[in-house]
Amino acid sequence: MKCMYCQGEMKKSTAPFSISRQGYHIHWDAIEAYVCSQCGEPYFESETVDKIQAALSALEEKSKELIKI
Repeated sequence: MKCMYCQGEMKKSTAPFSISRQGYHIHWDAIEAYVCSQCGEPYFESETVDKIQAALSALEEKSKELIKI
């Protein structure tokens, strides 16, 4: 697989993932991903993206009880 930005070779590895949403910040240090060996751009597989979205949705539901926006 080639990187869509620089055409470097993609290798299975891990990459950090961060997001800020509605008053809180989430950071995971090592999510499984394909990472470009040339520019470092990560690509997450669709199954991994689904898991990230499910975790964020669950957190968002629970956060409604804590954060008043």
